[in-house]
Order: sequence, then structure tokens, then C-alpha cells
Amino acid sequence: MSDIFREVDEEVRQDQAIAFWNKYQNLIVALAALAIVVAGGWRYWQYRQQQAASAADQRYQAAALLSRDGKTDEALKEFDALAKEAPRGYAMLSRMRAAAEAAVKDKAAGVKAFDALASDSSADPLFRDVARLRAAMLRVDDADRKEMEDRLTPLAAAGAAFRSSARELLALVAIRDNDFDTAGKWLDEIVTDNDAPATLKQRADAFLGIVRSDRQPGK
Repeated sequence: MSDIFREVDEEVRQDQAIAFWNKYQNLIVALAALAIVVAGGWRYWQYRQQQAASAADQRYQAAALLSRDGKTDEALKEFDALAKEAPRGYAMLSRMRAAAEAAVKDKAAGVKAFDALASDSSADPLFRDVARLRAAMLRVDDADRKEMEDRLTPLAAAGAAFRSSARELLALVAIRDNDFDTAGKWLDEIVTDNDAPATLKQRADAFLGIVRSDRQPGK
């Protein structure tokens, strides 16, 4: 008896499946075709992105070679072009390199280019911080202390990606102005930072020796 009920149940299910297919077959076929088109379009988009990235990488490497060969004008021109035409990642890198190339010929132009990148809210925060640091490095010999503190203090905050480099520059500016107490404070922060790069820690420790000797009575 149970076999009969099972056969009837299977026939009912088959009839339901056939009825469902007859009713929605056009929609099912259309959805399947759409899925195929979307998948194909996605793969094509990925292919185009890979091609664009590969082409940008080749141009970027060629521009970097021009820079290494001392052909600053040609390198700057190519980096500027890449900044406008390349995919986003290479465009950001190219803007950074273009600013560096501009600084080779004209320090003020380099600072202006780095400052523009640092203030670009559409840029990745890490790129903006690098640009701020590079601009400060270009200004360290010429800017007054207030300007350098305005540029570097936010970068020197705890947790900031480039805090050790910013602290070192702030210490050097303080040493330049014979403010050894402030210099020692910034250098101490580098030495006691567990995440500070080893080379920066070694340099900070060496500077601390100079600072402490200059802070001794009678100096």
C-alpha cells in the first residue's frame, strides 16, 4: 500500500514540476541567459582591468627608469600623464613620484605638489600622510618652527603610521633651535615605542646622547 502512495506522490510532484515549468519557463530561460551575460561581462571587466594595470605598470617602470637616468623632465611628464590616465593605484603612486620629480628641479614646486596630494580628500589616507611627511622633509631646512610643528605634530601622534619619522624631524627642528628639552622628549618617544623601526631607534638613541650632553650644566 505504501508503494502506491509513494507512486501517486511522485506523479503529483512531476505534474507540479511540469506545470511550474510551463508557467515560468520563459522567465527561467531569461534569468539563466542574464546570469551568463553578467558572468561574461564580469570576466571581461576583470580582463580589461588586468590589461590596464599591466600597461600602467610598464609605463610606471619606464618612467622610473627615466628618473634613475637623470632625465627628470621626461620622467615628470610621464608620471603626470600616468596620474591622469592610469588606474587608481598607479595614479596615486604616479602623483607621488611626480611631486618628487618636481622637487628635484624646484623644491617649492615639490612642496606644492605634495601639499596638494595631502589635502586631496579623495586620496587614500596613507598616501596623504606620506605626502605630508615628504612636504615637511622638503621644508625642514627653510621653515620656521611653528610651520614644522603644524605640519608634523598630527603625524607624530600615537598610532599614526609615520609617527617615528615625524618625531625625528620634530626633534631635529628642536635641536636646530637649541631646545634640547623638547628634542629629548621627541627622541624618548621614538626609543620607547615598541613598534618604531630599529634604524630609527638607533638614530634616536644616538641623538639622545648629543642632547643629554648639551643639557648638562655649564654647556
